[in-house]
Amino acid sequence: MPTRPPTVTFERYTLVRVPFPFTDRNAAKNRPALVLSDAKAFNTPVGHSVMAMITSQSNAPWPLDCPITDLVSAGLPAPSKVRFKLFTLDHRLVRGRLGQLSLPDQHEVWRHLARLLQEPLDHQ
Repeated sequence: MPTRPPTVTFERYTLVRVPFPFTDRNAAKNRPALVLSDAKAFNTPVGHSVMAMITSQSNAPWPLDCPITDLVSAGLPAPSKVRFKLFTLDHRLVRGRLGQLSLPDQHEVWRHLARLLQEPLDHQ
């Protein structure tokens, strides 16, 4: 019986390097991204993760951008922020692990994500 290669999975708040497509170009460029989905509940069973784009701190702001304060833990070389440009990516396309968000940065990202997804109280 042939053996399957080990499945790679990623934990929430891991920073990874992914081929990020640009809408105005045909080519993809390696860019950092942040894993947002839970490994046990989603990432491992489907072999994909929900991620957010990481962009340079110097780029024009978007609502809810979240600065990353601990660049060393994150594995980033320059001031950066989490941009809630969300996507789901197959783990086979991930080109490497960069680092992990520090606990204070994790709390801020979660707070910003909760604001993004918050349901209005008067949705009836």
